[in-house]
Amino acid sequence: MANPFDLAGRVAVVTGANTGLGQAIAVALAQAGADVALVGRSPMDETAARIAATGRESLAIRADLSRTAPIADIVRRVDDWRGRLDILVNNAGIIRRADALEFTEADWDDVMSTNLKSVFFLAQAAARHMVEHRRGGKIVNVASVLSFQGGIRVASYTSAKSALAGLTRLLANEWASKGINVNAIAPGYFETNNTAALRADRERNAAIVARIPAGHWGKPEELGGAAVFLASAASDYVHGITLPVDGGWLSR
Repeated sequence: MANPFDLAGRVAVVTGANTGLGQAIAVALAQAGADVALVGRSPMDETAARIAATGRESLAIRADLSRTAPIADIVRRVDDWRGRLDILVNNAGIIRRADALEFTEADWDDVMSTNLKSVFFLAQAAARHMVEHRRGGKIVNVASVLSFQGGIRVASYTSAKSALAGLTRLLANEWASKGINVNAIAPGYFETNNTAALRADRERNAAIVARIPAGHWGKPEELGGAAVFLASAASDYVHGITLPVDGGWLSR
């Protein structure tokens, strides 16, 4: 029986691939056999080197996904590079923290533009390519445990990630018949740049770790397996889920 997790011959796009979760996902897809287009605002040399070490190839695309303008060019460049686009991982995201009473319109709009608007329009562009080439494909959105919870001091982030879970279900409903699986991963508390402030706050850090049944913050590489599952044939009959990878956080 063929390995259902094998991604040999597949071409993936991972946004926010320069560091943290995006880097870990990109490397995991490469380890499973995919060539990976890396999309990000800053240099992705480290990610590219780690992918090269797996024997796979990568393409770096510098793009600012706070705007939708780069999206058409991303898909075009991937098509020029490999002639196909099989997997899209919408990982790029930002966060703004402030009490809801003080939250600014700019912090609302910035997060919504990157974490929701660009996610939808990049998924749309990738799906159009998949439909045109009649190969189907996999779209994996990176949601959050705050897709299920409220959180505090992250009004726009919680709103965007909650909406992303709903958008994932809608796209799955519309595109499953076209051979496109749309699912999401909901990371819990991981060691990334976005969580540096929380980990530096001694009281908040202790409270968070005390609630995680696994007893520690997640390491980015611990997200890779879920991404490979949702990007591979192993998930061919999985549509519209938001899969928590959270050390048991939501079970408490």
